[in-house]
Amino acid sequence: MDASAEILIVDDDGQILILVAKFLRSNGFRVHTARNGVEMAETLKRMSVDLIVLDLMLPGKNGLELCRELRRTSSVPIIMLTAKGDETDRIIGLEVGADDYLPKPFNPRELLARIGAVLRRTRTTGHPTAERGGRSFAFAGWVLDSLKRELTAPSGVVVDLSTGEYDLLLAFLEAPQRVLSREFLLDAARNRAIEGYDRSIDVQVSRLRRKLDGREDLIKTVRGAGYLFATDVVRA
Repeated sequence: MDASAEILIVDDDGQILILVAKFLRSNGFRVHTARNGVEMAETLKRMSVDLIVLDLMLPGKNGLELCRELRRTSSVPIIMLTAKGDETDRIIGLEVGADDYLPKPFNPRELLARIGAVLRRTRTTGHPTAERGGRSFAFAGWVLDSLKRELTAPSGVVVDLSTGEYDLLLAFLEAPQRVLSREFLLDAARNRAIEGYDRSIDVQVSRLRRKLDGREDLIKTVRGAGYLFATDVVRA
């Protein structure tokens, strides 16, 4: 775990802010806090952070709205705090770009473990794929640079990907023209923590399709089996 990371906690519960910030600082993180979207925006103007812990229920704009806005301009990892047992909010959180979720009330050690898991994914320079003989993948006019973690559309526009979307796309690009099971894709997208509800990987695939201009011909659903990346991929 990279405990030198900058963490921003956004929660309107002052007690949670104090306790979680103290716990994370005791584990070596540099922690910043905000009570709402306005304070979060002010903090992000002053500095860059490595991960945001974002509560769903906030005064003013809620966590889902803030997550959606962040994803328009940033791929900073986001762990969403949701109400315990509220599956709908968790699914929507994934749809708008959250990388992971944690239901309240939570054990601070579980939050620490989830932060560590997300940071290991995002702090790794490149991806093992790059070391196996190629830093970029070209497909249907698109290009994914696995060192810069950048997806470029046929138009030349760089498309922002969340951590989960990037990992999922990379799994498809490494195994084109093959049916990949939902279980395999859950592992590839590092979402074993949310395997308890069935729609999680379908939500991730749906988000990725939208990033690929909604082209369902690129990622095909194979009923009862999983998904197929249905185009040729060229490594450079």
